[in-house]
Amino acid sequence: MRSALTSAAWIGLALSTASVPVSAQQGGDEKQMTCDNGRYDGDRARHCEIREQSLPGIGRLNVDAGRNGGATVKGWTRSDVLVRARIDASADNEGAARSMASQVWIDGSGGEVHARGPENIDNSWWSVSYEIFVPNNTDLTLKSHNGGLNISDVRGQIHFEVNNGGVHLRRVGGDVSGSTVNGGVQVDLTGNTFDGRQLEVSTRNGGVTISMPSNYSAHIQAETNQGGIRSDFPLPMDGSTGSRPRRLDFHLAAGGPLIHVTTGNGQVSLKRSDTQ
Repeated sequence: MRSALTSAAWIGLALSTASVPVSAQQGGDEKQMTCDNGRYDGDRARHCEIREQSLPGIGRLNVDAGRNGGATVKGWTRSDVLVRARIDASADNEGAARSMASQVWIDGSGGEVHARGPENIDNSWWSVSYEIFVPNNTDLTLKSHNGGLNISDVRGQIHFEVNNGGVHLRRVGGDVSGSTVNGGVQVDLTGNTFDGRQLEVSTRNGGVTISMPSNYSAHIQAETNQGGIRSDFPLPMDGSTGSRPRRLDFHLAAGGPLIHVTTGNGQVSLKRSDTQ
């Protein structure tokens, strides 16, 4: 069931609530998160609602997606922050699920975004996922326990930690680092070289794919313990034959900022984005 914005759940926040139309979003960014493809729990009743909150941009944002939620963060050219939160709740009946969702509060004060709500008891549960629009130069710290992370068009000091979930980075820059324990990592880079200090990402269980244009310049370091490295780009001759290498350290084209990727159990793929 889809619900309109419930203002009562925002009582106690020292921030104004506002809905920003798509036409007002600069840079072509569009709202995509809906309740159409939410979580389902067998025959139990489910309630889903979307809430929105406009915050002042202060140059940094820390997002904790909680135990069972993911987050998508998109950079835009505006100076404010738009937090869209999808609250999912499941209980024995529709009224109980709606009541549980109404008790979930989203706190966005002081550059911190996190949710709090009732205890999950008697096979009832709630979770919150986020779609957040931020100024392009925002510093980000993101955490997720069971849920993926997506970051696009942000240049800043970016750090993320994920336990169970994949990570997708698109057109990011600055100083980027982070890891996931169980999940793959996809990085899509554009331009001629990395716009920033470095990018360093890792996963314990999952593959890592770096997609770059044919003329991209970078210092590449890639490592895998249980898998090979596959590349669309020419690799340095290291004297090895047969199986794919498991460790590489080389300059791509003219070299540049460090791109360091690591996986414990998975393959590393270096792909040409303009030939796919």
